[in-house]
Amino acid sequence: MVRTYLKKVVSAIDAGDKEQATTAYAVAVPVIDRMTNKGIIHKNKAARHKSRLHRQIKAL
Repeated sequence: MVRTYLKKVVSAIDAGDKEQATTAYAVAVPVIDRMTNKGIIHKNKAARHKSRLHRQIKAL
């Protein structure tokens, strides 16, 4: 589930669509956080993903 949402954000970033990337990021963050709380992914890995995506969106 996390990979699917991350792919949506990355594809929007690759397309250069900042608005679509921002909305996809806003949808993906709660999913990433939910999986972190369940212990599926480590909190540092989740933070790293969110940070990298946010930095890429900001650079658009």
